[in-house]
Amino acid sequence: MKEIILASTNKGKIKEIQAMLDDLSIRVISMKEALGKDIEIEETGTTFKENAYLKAKTIMDIINKPVLADDSGLEIDALNKQPGIYSARFLGHHTGYDIKNQYIIDKMHDIKGEQRSARFICAMALTIPNEEPILIEETFEGYINEKIEGTNGFGYDPIFYFPLLNKTSASMTMEEKNRYSHRAKALKKLYKILQEKK
Repeated sequence: MKEIILASTNKGKIKEIQAMLDDLSIRVISMKEALGKDIEIEETGTTFKENAYLKAKTIMDIINKPVLADDSGLEIDALNKQPGIYSARFLGHHTGYDIKNQYIIDKMHDIKGEQRSARFICAMALTIPNEEPILIEETFEGYINEKIEGTNGFGYDPIFYFPLLNKTSASMTMEEKNRYSHRAKALKKLYKILQEKK
């Protein structure tokens, strides 16, 4: 496998995945570069895995090449696993994460200690023409912080507290994230699978 189309328009994500797959001499190409346009894929799945697979298969059916897609989000136990698969759309697509994060903190004002448990989930789907899809799911376990903290991350990173390092995800270095995060763990698993396929 010489190249993989990434079903994403997120430049940071493309860079991160390319860096991880460089050793295998696999080129990561954005969906826009491969198709000449962006495609909005409706995420109708009920799980992260279903949505990742849906995105990867939709693009593979158009382009007939290997496609990698991921779907990720935050699950908060005390909020009935919300925002979950609706993490990006939580409180509306155009609502800023500063508002979303503050809303969650306010909502959990009376919830203490272990009851604040939460996790980031990353599901990855690699679809290859005429082969079984490869589905991977990894988690990053922690708690909801009592305040917004850190500037290194995006999304819900400033309210996700990782007890092992005693800091929020947005206060972690890139090296730390590449060791512990849900996406890093899923990518490592994918790397191993692709290594075996070489």
